[in-house]
Amino acid sequence: MNRKQNFLGFVARHAIGIALAVMFLAPIVFLFLTSFMTSNQTLTSNFWPQTWHPGNYAEAFQKAPLLRYIGNTFLYAILATVFMVVSSVPAAYALSKLKWRGRNLTMILIICMMMLPPQVTTVPLYMMWANAGLTGSLWPLILPMLLGDAFSIFLLRQFLVTIPDEYLDAARVDGAGEWRTLLRVIVPMARPGIAAAAMFQFFYAWNDYYGPFLYTSENQESWTISLGLASFRSLHHVEWHLVSAATLLTMVPVIVLFFFAQKAFVEGVTLTGVKG
Repeated sequence: MNRKQNFLGFVARHAIGIALAVMFLAPIVFLFLTSFMTSNQTLTSNFWPQTWHPGNYAEAFQKAPLLRYIGNTFLYAILATVFMVVSSVPAAYALSKLKWRGRNLTMILIICMMMLPPQVTTVPLYMMWANAGLTGSLWPLILPMLLGDAFSIFLLRQFLVTIPDEYLDAARVDGAGEWRTLLRVIVPMARPGIAAAAMFQFFYAWNDYYGPFLYTSENQESWTISLGLASFRSLHHVEWHLVSAATLLTMVPVIVLFFFAQKAFVEGVTLTGVKG
């Protein structure tokens, strides 16, 4: 069998995977090429830039305060993720490893909260934060994470139930309390699950548009990148080269983060799905 036959056999065996990869990568490649075109060329049917213009990226920064938007988004995503981990891990531990009255009912309520559309609680929550004087900032999106997140608690609980109880019994025999058992035994063993939950929360905060639009639309100083990018597109909708450059810049931090943390993320999602 020659190399051509091997290649055709490889394509035939992985046809579905190759088709899916092309389907997901094609928009990103098109975005990348458009970001280096001139304004006139973006209105033609040419797919490849006639001349490359990396200055489009500098011009995108000059047209809008993208650095401030990215900084606000990092503040929102990092604090919300840290607060979620600090509050959700103990909650998941209590729901998976401790026996107490009402545990199953609490778990059912958490699952119900996951199904609750966010629009249902929008009005009372907005009135509460408005009375507290925090609208116009990102704090109404960050502070609730101190009370945990329903999806993250559910995900972490599914991971923690896979850890054998013998490890906890051994720690308790050695005199460790519940907090020490949690920090010294559970957290090190649950690092893939915690990493997966943290990355889900970070990606959600990074791409969140509804929350920042609701609480910060009146104060442009607090806009996140999703809100700023929507405004950028509305102001420069015919300048596709600048819109493409700005869009690609907002994707870079998330892609870099996923590249470095993909092993822990995939391991956490896989173990949670298989054993949960």
